[in-house]
Amino acid sequence: MPYADYTEVIVVINRCTDSTEEIALARGLKTAHDDSRNLSKIRNTGARQARGDILITIDADSVMSANMLTEVDKALRSRKYIGGGVPIRPERMSLGILLSGLMIFSFLPFGISAGLFWCHRSDLEALGGFDEELVIAEDVDFALRLKAYGKRRGKQYGTLWKTRINTSCRKFDQFGDWFIVKQPLVLWHALRGRESGLADQLFYDFKR
Repeated sequence: MPYADYTEVIVVINRCTDSTEEIALARGLKTAHDDSRNLSKIRNTGARQARGDILITIDADSVMSANMLTEVDKALRSRKYIGGGVPIRPERMSLGILLSGLMIFSFLPFGISAGLFWCHRSDLEALGGFDEELVIAEDVDFALRLKAYGKRRGKQYGTLWKTRINTSCRKFDQFGDWFIVKQPLVLWHALRGRESGLADQLFYDFKR
C-alpha cells in the first residue's frame, strides 16, 4: 500500500501572511493554528493533532528525501531505535555555509542529529513533547532527552544516513553566509535555549 494512503500531514499555521493554509486545505491536508513565537509550542500543537502511531516533524523550509517514510518505518520496526534525526543538506553551498555547518556540528553533543525528528507518538508523549520553556535550540534538547530515554529502554538514538532533508538557506540569505563564523557566540547563546531576543531575530522578525 502506498504511504500516501495512510499518512496524515498536519500543517501548523504560525502567523502566516501568505496562502499557506489555503494551499494546504486545497490539497486535503489538516491545519492547526499556533501564533506563538515559540517553536516548541508550534511543534507540540502539530503533534497533539496527530492520530497516527509514528510522528515525523519537519520545518516548513525543508523538503524530505523520497525514501524518508520507508527508512523511518524500517528503523522503528527493527525495535533497535527509539527514534532520531537525519542528515541536513543546505539548498546551496559556500565556504561560509560549510564552515558554519562544521561549527554547529562541533557544538552539538555527541551522537545526536536533528533536522527532522521521527519517533513513536507514545515516546514523544512520555517525554512531554518539546520543552515549551525553551524558545530556541528546543530540537537539541529534545534529541538529548529522546536519546537518554531510549538508553533507559535499551534502544539507540538513530540517524538515517540513507535519507536527508534539503533545507532553505534563507537565514544565510538574510544575515550573510559568514554570519555564524563571524559571531560564534550566537551558537553559545542559542544552545542556552532561553534567549528570546535571539529567537525573534533568527525566526520571527526577519522578512520571510
